[in-house]
Amino acid sequence: MPVLTRLIPSPVVVDIRAGALDDLGCVLADERISHSGKLAVAVSGGSGARLRERIAPSLPGATWFEVGGGTLDDAVRLAGEMKAGHFDALVGLGGGKIIDCAKFAAARVGLPLVAVPTNLAHDGLCSPVATLDNDAGRGSYGVPNPIAVVIDLDVVRQAPVRFVRAGIGDAVSNISAIRDWELAHAVKGEKIDGLAAAMARQAGEAVLRHPGGITDNDFLQVLAEALVLSGIAMSVSGDSRPSSGACHEINHAFDLLYPERAAAHGEQCGLGAAFAMYLRGAHEESAYMAAVLRRHGLPVLPQEIGFTPEEFVRVVEYAPRTRPGRYTILEHLDLNTDQIKDIYADYVKAIGS
Repeated sequence: MPVLTRLIPSPVVVDIRAGALDDLGCVLADERISHSGKLAVAVSGGSGARLRERIAPSLPGATWFEVGGGTLDDAVRLAGEMKAGHFDALVGLGGGKIIDCAKFAAARVGLPLVAVPTNLAHDGLCSPVATLDNDAGRGSYGVPNPIAVVIDLDVVRQAPVRFVRAGIGDAVSNISAIRDWELAHAVKGEKIDGLAAAMARQAGEAVLRHPGGITDNDFLQVLAEALVLSGIAMSVSGDSRPSSGACHEINHAFDLLYPERAAAHGEQCGLGAAFAMYLRGAHEESAYMAAVLRRHGLPVLPQEIGFTPEEFVRVVEYAPRTRPGRYTILEHLDLNTDQIKDIYADYVKAIGS
């Protein structure tokens, strides 16, 4: 009988644990990643640069590149600097901006990427998308998945606590995103990839239901694994659908309408998810999600990230324009300004101040 299956694009190595960075050299010695030891390493001027002294002795054949920021120009510049190097792979060491720059640069020159994130701010650390600032604002670019992901929980613990909290919001928002996908299937006939949906939903639920907090290794392990699974789910589906619905439309609207004041990606996505769950009538689930986000120190009201209720109403009204063609609860309800105001007032009462 024929074996009917499909190949899933995923890293060949996923190492998530305390002390993982100490074994990075062994991971990179895997011949599927590097057979000669000639590696390019992209680091930020912050967390990545501080770790360079620690890991450089284990990577004697590496060439180091400092990346200035998270723009498209930075990524193109990095790719240009690497072109003549004949490297086996590129290692991205740092926060989300550096990982995204490294993803784009690696794709541009045809190298596999090893992602070594120093925080857990969002699910981009293992996704097939690089989000980069450009002249038009911010763009998302399709790239291959990392060939390996190494996450040292001791390093993550040293990152600003807000970054970990943001990752929680991004992971939990998967639950709302999958509900939007199911809605698009029911109303528009959009095809759902069951495997991608299951991976993304379970990643979100694992974080939402975990009783621990950001100081616990067990919780950080679950969060890191959830973010990796979310990225792989996007590769399985071939787009961001498993992790991006009304929650992310609201996030993008914050970024576009108030670029100088926007909060962290995951903070805005968590808030957007709690509100989107309320919009679809899942009031108990919305209240539970809001309570969990609050327990982790995340915002569930716009005032908690410096926005007025009026500004939030504008954000929700504008949000569907950020992803043309995507069908979520926002497009389904097609609310006007007064309707959004009324529902927001009810949401505030439901979740408490």
